[in-house]
Amino acid sequence: MNVLVTGATGLVGGHLIDRLIERGDTVTALVRSPERAAPLATRGVSLVAGDLGDTAAIGAAVRGQDVVYHSAAKLGARTESELMEPNREGTRRIATACAAQPNPPRLVLVSSMAAGGPSRHGVPKAVAGDDHPVTMYGRSKLAAEQVLPSLSLPWTILRPPTVYGPRDRDNLLPFFKTAGFGIAPMLGDGSMELSVVHLADLADALVVAGTAPEIIGKVFYVNHPDIVSTANLLRAIARALHRDVIPLPIPRWAVRGALTITGAWAELFHQSSILHPDKVNEFFQEAWTADPGAFMAATGWRPKFNLEDGLADTAAWYRSNGWV
Repeated sequence: MNVLVTGATGLVGGHLIDRLIERGDTVTALVRSPERAAPLATRGVSLVAGDLGDTAAIGAAVRGQDVVYHSAAKLGARTESELMEPNREGTRRIATACAAQPNPPRLVLVSSMAAGGPSRHGVPKAVAGDDHPVTMYGRSKLAAEQVLPSLSLPWTILRPPTVYGPRDRDNLLPFFKTAGFGIAPMLGDGSMELSVVHLADLADALVVAGTAPEIIGKVFYVNHPDIVSTANLLRAIARALHRDVIPLPIPRWAVRGALTITGAWAELFHQSSILHPDKVNEFFQEAWTADPGAFMAATGWRPKFNLEDGLADTAAWYRSNGWV
């Protein structure tokens, strides 16, 4: 198949590219920096220079594609409008270009659990619709999702939770690093429940979302069925490193204070940052959990990794690359 990937130099997009190349697909990537994306070109990926504001580049990139995987997104900003432009309007440009093709490609949007908002303790979210995002990022991703139903093209939306695995620098790597010292910071009392997904499993799910016939026009949560508390996640990370760990609870007031400082610093120097006081609304919830059963039933997708095996795989990659 002919496929286009946005966000190809990012974490999710990079793992998706790996999977598509393994399948033998003909892959194109829309990239802001061809120089940064040069390693993709050496692997046979065609590069189109442009960003989510470049309608001409987007039009050229989607032409002749069977599937478009839209994983590019802005994660942090000083204001909500700075997120809405790339995340909502960028999605609108991608989708509009797809709809304008004689045979519109299927569009697979990589959204986020943040678009649905937090769940309740012991009650994972199962379907989209009961959506209450609590951060600027979450609202921008929900707004991006809401663009698609108004356009004439086949689409599917996946909402992954926290992702982890090889090459992840931002999500679980900091906890692997601190757990290696036998102590790890823990938000609150450690009871918040989480769903997670290994990057290889997410890449497989995205490929399925681009090919399965019965999921057009639907939104799915996609993650490991396992649910883990933040305290037990830290303990599982320590086990993957063959270490014992002492969780160090960090109270809400301390996190808010730290994020207020980092947010003010970013504002002072006109820099985008995910470390914004807004993130406190995400860090201190009962749960961020979802039931992937609907996607599994509709497609037959099953994650290859459970939590313990996924963390062991991640630890092995970190060690072999000198990250821990």
